Amino acid sequence: MKKAGRQIAVLALVLTVLCILGRFVFHHSFSLYVLENGAIHEAFESGNIQIVTDPPDLLTVGEMEEIKEAEDQESFVRIPVEPLKPGRVDLELVTKDGEQLSYHLLQVDGLLTVLDTGHGNFTGDSMVLIAVTLFWLLVSAIMFRQFLGKRGAAFYSHMTIYYAGISIFSLVTGLVMMFLTVMHILNPAVYGMYRAFDTIAGASMSFMMLTTPLLLIFALAMAVSNLALVRHEGLRPANLLGILVSVLLIGGELLGWYVFLGDFAGSEREWRIYMTIQNTYATVFVYFQCMLTGAVICGIKAARYQPDTDKDFIVILGCWFRPDGSLPPLLKGRVDRALAFWKRQKEVSGKEACFIPSGGQGHDEPMPEAEAMRRYLISQGVPEGLIRVEDRSRTTLENMKYSGEIIREMNPEGKAIFSTTNYHVFRSGIWAEKAGIPMEGIGSRTKWWFWPNAFMRETAGLLLSRWKQEAVFLALLIVFFGALSMLIR
Repeated sequence: MKKAGRQIAVLALVLTVLCILGRFVFHHSFSLYVLENGAIHEAFESGNIQIVTDPPDLLTVGEMEEIKEAEDQESFVRIPVEPLKPGRVDLELVTKDGEQLSYHLLQVDGLLTVLDTGHGNFTGDSMVLIAVTLFWLLVSAIMFRQFLGKRGAAFYSHMTIYYAGISIFSLVTGLVMMFLTVMHILNPAVYGMYRAFDTIAGASMSFMMLTTPLLLIFALAMAVSNLALVRHEGLRPANLLGILVSVLLIGGELLGWYVFLGDFAGSEREWRIYMTIQNTYATVFVYFQCMLTGAVICGIKAARYQPDTDKDFIVILGCWFRPDGSLPPLLKGRVDRALAFWKRQKEVSGKEACFIPSGGQGHDEPMPEAEAMRRYLISQGVPEGLIRVEDRSRTTLENMKYSGEIIREMNPEGKAIFSTTNYHVFRSGIWAEKAGIPMEGIGSRTKWWFWPNAFMRETAGLLLSRWKQEAVFLALLIVFFGALSMLIR
């Protein structure tokens, strides 16, 4: 993350310099854009229109130009302005007999930058929008590159989730900014900088709205799989997590739309507070949405991964088995996946890996899980000398820790992989890293209706294991977007 952070910091610095250079390129050139109504159009066509500035010596005004858009779009008048010295200028369009057609307040700062207080447009504003658009798009590219760069055991990391989730958020935000930038350049009277500021501050709300269809599809698919799980395995609290997640996602999305589309009436200060609350809510929701999306992407990629056939050890993570010692489908799938890899490696490279079935004895189990797996491996033709049992572990972390001790004892330089169920691969890889024995994983398939709910449990456990870090990062995002809502304008 430090590398990505440095790249983003350098990117922000470069774009800031470009904005400053762009400001000098535009120099003192500024155009005021006035939306045209019937009275202005009639006065312009008849030549019965003039510009009055007060005070008259702060800027010079060029010749007005009427810019006509398509018939179904609004037209506007462009007024070129050349600032002479700092100050506030009242600029009015009036008829020759003094009837006011429109009023505008302009501010000129010490660098002779002109600000249209009505639209927020200022000298060189297009360059700023281009820079902001490039920032979000390039942040997305940086994060995506970091995601792709996480290979092998290094893939199993919380940072990989961040890279996946933030790259998607940045891409969507960049595309929104690209649209706004193009529209501002083409029609600055309608798509003024205040609108751009609101878009930047409301980036989370925009993302939330744009991704609504995908989120609803995901939530409904999760609910359907969870209902199938309940039908097959019964109504238990652990089997309802997918439905709970679906309800929270759909409910949160509907609440966001309600807040976004709700009517508002109040003062400027109350409007700022309202927007801050709206954007803060969207930031919290989108943060968890991105983390969930990133976790799903990482989980699917980890489950489908095919490691190189050069391994010395294959660790098999245990789970509950039947009282008679036979393996249920879940555990059998893990062992069969390990066997399949072992056979393929032997065919490809001729190398025979050592199996390390890992799992202690539960209170309702007649023997250690590792022993049950050892017996199954032998029944499948694996030589007993290629099996080393680890029967002390009670958790996944202990699976990795104690299996790592065996690996270091037998061959400290040996390459290892672990085999578990598909939904469990990514989180298990993180535990392997924490245990000091980083290795790649392979996943066995499970029932379509079981995978989503089980994966949600894995994701929840993964995020809760870092709740302090997650809370700090979320707080920083809330402060950032909340401050934008309160300070802009």
